Amino acid sequence: MNIQTVVLEEPGDFYETETELDTTLAPDEALLKVHRIGICGTDLHAYAGEQPFFSYPRILGHELGVEVVETGSRVDNISVGDRCSVEPYRYNPEDQAVKSGKPNCAEHMSVLGVHEDGGMREYFKFPAKFLHVSEKMSYDQLALVEPLGIGCHAVNRADITSDDRVLVIGAGPIGLGALQFALATGAEVAIMEIDKGRMEFCQESFDLAGGINPLDEDAKDQLKSLFGGDLPSVVLDATGNKQSMENAFDLVAHGGKLVYIGLIQGDLTFHDPDFHKKELTLMASRNALAEDFKQIIRLVEEGKIDTDPWITHRAQFDDMIDEFDGWLKPEAGVIKAMVEVT
Repeated sequence: MNIQTVVLEEPGDFYETETELDTTLAPDEALLKVHRIGICGTDLHAYAGEQPFFSYPRILGHELGVEVVETGSRVDNISVGDRCSVEPYRYNPEDQAVKSGKPNCAEHMSVLGVHEDGGMREYFKFPAKFLHVSEKMSYDQLALVEPLGIGCHAVNRADITSDDRVLVIGAGPIGLGALQFALATGAEVAIMEIDKGRMEFCQESFDLAGGINPLDEDAKDQLKSLFGGDLPSVVLDATGNKQSMENAFDLVAHGGKLVYIGLIQGDLTFHDPDFHKKELTLMASRNALAEDFKQIIRLVEEGKIDTDPWITHRAQFDDMIDEFDGWLKPEAGVIKAMVEVT
């Protein structure tokens, strides 16, 4: 079967070509038709040559809204014609983390569109156990489940409740997901962002305690003003910025939690006496669990999570290469770009 495919040959160099796909299915696999591809930070970093654990050439694409075209002989969780979101993390079931219920941080993991070729093509095959069905959601919404899952998992990991005061640092797509799920807990939530356009987007789209820009005045003073003299009990840093991640220690209340969602290629340092006297809990949050995908689909179907404001840019599959470079420019104001395959 010949299919149209976009390949990232090397940093900055996409090309569209026709590739051959073997449609023979293993008993546990499904053949999927791709309808939507969300463009995420991983794709942008790979294009810029800044993505860790990455090799070229690569077919990108792991935020996907797909249709089931055919199923293997042992597949019983999906049917032909189903619309699905794709959980793009493959893992070794014998890994210690997997056996303890944490496949999202398995020792041996392959992420679709990162470590193996992804969904930036018309069709591909994938194990059916990683597909999540919705009878109500659009392909746009299904493609957004994976990026929402990163923020959802971080909020679940921090065990945020309505008693918490929460700061989300960074209003990119991952930060926005964390923002939405933190708000869904009933907690008071503030956003920290230096980009004025993204700050305005957050304040217009969500019911926030407030927004702060650390370039305007001292961040701690702004937080205490928002939270009645207190600091946030939970800080979620989604920046992937060394300075922000190190400064975040100073923004958490005594006894609070700091969760790193973003990551950098390097070391982070902190002042141990300050960390110790606060008895802080420091967490990393990686990927998402199947339960997170199910939770997101339920909340979107119930109308409790609104994905409509997210998509700010669109392109048809054949036009994506021409559009992609512009999506990297801050002045473009991209929150989420969506590629329409069909």
